[in-house]
Amino acid sequence: MLPTSIQKLIDQLGKLPGIGPKTASRLAFFLLKKPQADLETFANSITHAKADIITCSICLDLAQTNPCRLCSNPERDQDIVCVVAESHDLQAIERTGEYQGVYHVLGGILNPLEGIGPESLNIRQLLSRTQSGKIKEIILGLNPDLEGESTSLYLQKLLQSLNLKITRLAKGLPSGSDIEYADEITLGSALKNRREV
Repeated sequence: MLPTSIQKLIDQLGKLPGIGPKTASRLAFFLLKKPQADLETFANSITHAKADIITCSICLDLAQTNPCRLCSNPERDQDIVCVVAESHDLQAIERTGEYQGVYHVLGGILNPLEGIGPESLNIRQLLSRTQSGKIKEIILGLNPDLEGESTSLYLQKLLQSLNLKITRLAKGLPSGSDIEYADEITLGSALKNRREV
């Protein structure tokens, strides 16, 4: 029922992560109401981002320079590497302002159901980085879901023979939450990872 060009736009928007058919349709009609100049700016920003962005040869994050601004910063602690699944996880940690080490972006997590095995991730590059002898600690900064836990366990087993300190992000109750509404896994993790005050 829709014109072909609108349906193609909806189909393309529907390929974005977290965008279902209704949201894709809403976005398409929103974009079609915008002035042509705004749409051209939007399209150009996508094209330029794709053309300007490279992958840092050290941490494998998306960057505009190689090495990236974090890897080339002499004030960052090069002895500590936080392993994250994707670039947006790195950005989330950076926003805290608490971490002063460097990163390694895996480019995903293990997910055998989707055909993502160790060879699909940047694990070989991580092992290569550890061979320098400069790294003293690896922080596994992966999501505490099934795939993240599996990936963390796989990396722990792989790295444990390298005489490195291997740590994980703490898990537990988020600030401002109510204990009665916490699920059993989160509450159990909060108890297990409790610390002295």
